[in-house]
Amino acid sequence: MSAALAFAVSVLAGCARGGDGDRGNGAGSGRGSASPTHAAVRLPPRHAGFDYQIGGAYPPPPGVRIVSRDRSDSPAPGLYNICYVNAFQAQPAERSSWPADLLLRDAHGEVVIDEDWNEPLLDLRTPAKRRRVAARVDRWIDGCAAKGFDAIEPDNYDSYTRSRHLLTAADATAFMSLLVRHAHARHLAVGQKNTAELAGRARRIGLDFAVTEECGAYEECGVYAGVFDDRVVDVEYTDAGLRRALRRWGSRISVVRRDVGVSTPGSSGYVRKVR
Repeated sequence: MSAALAFAVSVLAGCARGGDGDRGNGAGSGRGSASPTHAAVRLPPRHAGFDYQIGGAYPPPPGVRIVSRDRSDSPAPGLYNICYVNAFQAQPAERSSWPADLLLRDAHGEVVIDEDWNEPLLDLRTPAKRRRVAARVDRWIDGCAAKGFDAIEPDNYDSYTRSRHLLTAADATAFMSLLVRHAHARHLAVGQKNTAELAGRARRIGLDFAVTEECGAYEECGVYAGVFDDRVVDVEYTDAGLRRALRRWGSRISVVRRDVGVSTPGSSGYVRKVR
């Protein structure tokens, strides 16, 4: 963890905590200069049972109070529901539906790909392109709101780190700000997905909580817990990561162990553990 991140944790960890499931107006405990619309979003409860179902919806196990599902699925009745949206990259099956000039290209005109998931990065280098990409993602956000979700999880906030230096952190935060403004207008909270290095900008952008992958394994849970006042839902993909997350943060944040494919029960690779 860098010195800057460690400093941020030490400063922010002393923030006072409010009640679970309250309405808030910003990162941390909700203090700050937020708009009335932002104040109307519902925040996730702290240290609540969590399940990560972005690979397919299924009945939540007993004890689960928070669930994250893909935007193509419906919310789980009676729970706090987070709507997964791949906002910074294009799903492989949707690549052809994106205008060619909104796919990030290198100096040779080749589309820049996230090799791990075979996903083209979206071109966020100019205000005009950010607005065009946001207009499309905003329709997905509208769909999440119409279905009754409580929040959105815009994925691949960190795609600039895979852009071959074509995108910057400023591009990412400028685009995220557009999504946050639209989501808050639809009374949806917004979770920061990973990207610990930008957690210090969360209050300015208006992000409300964090959705993290392997913050235990990478020893980053403290960064998010400090910035978001323990409103953190973490998915670990290894038993070692789960043990580490629970040992240090299990009494403060929500943690679940899932398989990397986030598969459904009955699948050969399905894994879900909470201890």
